[in-house]
Amino acid sequence: MKNNIKLLALLALGLAACEPEFDKEVSESGFYSAGDADFTTYVAVGNSLTAGYADNALYLQGQENSYPNMIAMQFAHVGGGDFTQPLMNDNIGGLLAGGNKIADSRMVLEFDAEGNPSPVNLDEEPTTDITNTLEGPMNNMGVPGAKIYHLVAEGYGNIGGVGSTANPYFVRFASSASTSVIADAVAQDPTFFTLWIGNNDILSYATSGGVGVDRTGDTNPAGYGENDITDPNVFASIYNNLLTALTGNGAKGAVANIPDVTSIPYFTTVPYAPVPMDEGTANQVNQGYADYNQALSLFVLLGQIDEEEAQRREIKFQAGQNPVVILDEDLTPLKHPVTGDDIPNLRQTTSEDLIVLNASSFIGTPAGEDPTQINGISVPLGDRWVLTPEEQQLVSNAQTQYNATIKALAEQHSLAFVDTRAMLAQAAETGIPYDGGVLTSTYATGKAFSLDGVHPTAKGYALVANAFIEAINETYNSTIPEVNPGAYPDVFIK
Repeated sequence: MKNNIKLLALLALGLAACEPEFDKEVSESGFYSAGDADFTTYVAVGNSLTAGYADNALYLQGQENSYPNMIAMQFAHVGGGDFTQPLMNDNIGGLLAGGNKIADSRMVLEFDAEGNPSPVNLDEEPTTDITNTLEGPMNNMGVPGAKIYHLVAEGYGNIGGVGSTANPYFVRFASSASTSVIADAVAQDPTFFTLWIGNNDILSYATSGGVGVDRTGDTNPAGYGENDITDPNVFASIYNNLLTALTGNGAKGAVANIPDVTSIPYFTTVPYAPVPMDEGTANQVNQGYADYNQALSLFVLLGQIDEEEAQRREIKFQAGQNPVVILDEDLTPLKHPVTGDDIPNLRQTTSEDLIVLNASSFIGTPAGEDPTQINGISVPLGDRWVLTPEEQQLVSNAQTQYNATIKALAEQHSLAFVDTRAMLAQAAETGIPYDGGVLTSTYATGKAFSLDGVHPTAKGYALVANAFIEAINETYNSTIPEVNPGAYPDVFIK
């Protein structure tokens, strides 16, 4: 079966890469006020969202368009000082370690001979080697991949631990092999800080399609896997410790909560019924599932499942757009009544399932040399490609508790609070107007999200910067000017 799924079939591109400009010159004085805050030394703490990560990589222009860098440029109107970042070598992205590639280059939009667009990695090799460490300190302490407990982990920048206990991005600018992210942040004696952390504590579970463990009740992060959900009590304890450390010298700051995964195009781009099929093909496929469907009645008689689950597990295709077949570990395990063998937990996707963006590249294509073995049809999608309602609930439960912690501790420490959850929900539901258009979460054409479907474009980061500035102005009686999202680029074409 030919794969007719077109990820960006209606792409109407108005894409331009331009350098950011500001409405007001930094040299202007007397017009803006710092209010009750001191922006002399600003330190930003967080993960990839703070670093300026986009298009599935960290690269130079992305860092220059990071929301902390935008904020720092606006702080310069009210006494803000220099803002140093651990800049990459180029706009290729990716990483080397002793000359060996350990992270891929960034994504760009490419058009094939028929004019169909698709995201591809640049066919250039990275030039940024983590063995070439940078001289600090760095005001932007955003570390791609960091979860909340990583920020307090000593040795997180030790090159000997890369691949296990250390992060290659932090290796580049850690003050020593034994330090932690928060230690290096606090050592700068910041007068103002931003903290946006916690996304990865649920996001890695979600983007892996729920391949991980919900660690709620497990308070020892040392045993957590890469895709596990962080225990909310661990999150709360460490978050409080972070704020205590950052405000210990009297610094003021701003913190942000965690958006819904359903707000980002990584989970909203691929429809639950992405497979087109004519009537003849549908009948042929249904014949292949006839014995399986008939056996479901037997499992009901044997008491292994009830009628409702039998209906949920039935596989049926028809002319038009069809759901894909998936393996769902949350279904009741079935045993063959004679052999005792396990029966695959099959069902088709529903509107409640979220198929991850990366699955679009192979749904409807042959799974091997046999042309009858088709991904998502005769060959079910594995757990990693679909976030089921049960898995979504686990993410939502943790996120709700994380956000309650962030809001409560922001109030306790008298900090500015940024509701990025509401902002990105607006982008997903109605779009966010700016001087030049509307930013939405539609993949590529919405211009708010980069090609990885998770991280913002520079325009999207400008929205984040403005949300921080608005909260800072409201909390500290300052009059810091906002940035113009229209002056920043969105998706890049190869």
